[in-house]
Amino acid sequence: MTIMEKSYYVYIITNKTNNVFYIGVTSNIVKRIYEHKNNLVEGFSSRYNVHKLVYFEITEDIESAIKREKQLKNWHRDWKINLIKEKNPDFIDLYDSII
Repeated sequence: MTIMEKSYYVYIITNKTNNVFYIGVTSNIVKRIYEHKNNLVEGFSSRYNVHKLVYFEITEDIESAIKREKQLKNWHRDWKINLIKEKNPDFIDLYDSII
């Protein structure tokens, strides 16, 4: 990847009991998850204590990232769970692996 190329991330975060999901898109996943974890993001994630990164994908173009985010938001709950389990069967917090 050259300096001019940028990465975009579609991510799923959840709460301690893994029963509430938030799907988002960002160009700086470390910063964004830090914001979620520290309730610096007002709204859904802070209201429902959704702080645990359990899934993310990387793309090099924002349009693809936004399209994928919208697609995942429209998925059934079971489909989202199965997607997460494919790469993270124990729903561990992936934040430490990205910092």
